[in-house]
Amino acid sequence: MTINILFAAKAERWTGYEAPLTRALTDALPGREFKLATDLPPEEVDYIVYAPNSDLQDFAPYTRAKAVLNLWAGVEAITGNETLKIPLARMVDFGLTQGMVEWVTGHVLRYHLGLDIDITRRDAKWEPRDQPLARERGVTIFGLGALGQAVAEALVGLGFDVSGWSRSQKAVEGVRCLHGDTGLTEALQRADIAVLLMPDTPATQNVINAETLAQMPKGAFIINPGRGPLIDDDALLAALDSGQIAHATLDVFRVEPLPDDHPYWAHPRVTVTPHIAAATRNGTASEVIAENIRRSEAGEPLLHLVDRDRGY
Repeated sequence: MTINILFAAKAERWTGYEAPLTRALTDALPGREFKLATDLPPEEVDYIVYAPNSDLQDFAPYTRAKAVLNLWAGVEAITGNETLKIPLARMVDFGLTQGMVEWVTGHVLRYHLGLDIDITRRDAKWEPRDQPLARERGVTIFGLGALGQAVAEALVGLGFDVSGWSRSQKAVEGVRCLHGDTGLTEALQRADIAVLLMPDTPATQNVINAETLAQMPKGAFIINPGRGPLIDDDALLAALDSGQIAHATLDVFRVEPLPDDHPYWAHPRVTVTPHIAAATRNGTASEVIAENIRRSEAGEPLLHLVDRDRGY
């Protein structure tokens, strides 16, 4: 029987995915017939390759479908859809993970080494300064999922004093793993540099607020490539103005693109990047999707299955 796979995403996504996803499916399903298309009768669809900003929002007609395979790492835009009753898998992709590791590491080193001092210098002052070693700099990763763990391991490899915080207990070699409400205070106090990699759920929204910012070391740095709603924007701006937070690099925002009149654009202690920290790579993402379809057809559990109650 032919496996019918619906690609439900914007047209530009299809242009980039059609060839690599076809190749990946051919390799993953040797001898099996499949049909990959952007328009299939709902009652004939076996799998839905999905971007949450697609036009497909009602899953009820897809009575034969076995799983929805998300093209994005974030699933907050779909987990609350009451018409979605079948398994949902999020994207965990080597290319995306490696991109995140490289982007975060670059900004951690930027802050650790004080590179902005020299890059923005506009006078002829020769001012040598002592540089601390990585082991003297506390970096806390807030969120120890696949991305957070990969980033933590990379920073441990560079010698940083790395802590990680998550809702439930985790274990990552070389990382001081803290969890729950009791561990949050210590995680904040150790965060000379804070990296936000938590999902967007009701439990994580505004986790960086006036109270938590005050618990960080004075002059700390914040890097947010995770989700915009993790930060109370007004509280962060106030902390930047007071010097409690020295600088923030923000890649994600509550509204994207970031509005032209948003205070972040003009603030001298904020670096805005346009949601570029970790892009899904079509080739490697296609391999993840094809592997999950292979696993489903073989009766094996799906990779990266979403827990609807937790929202990730």
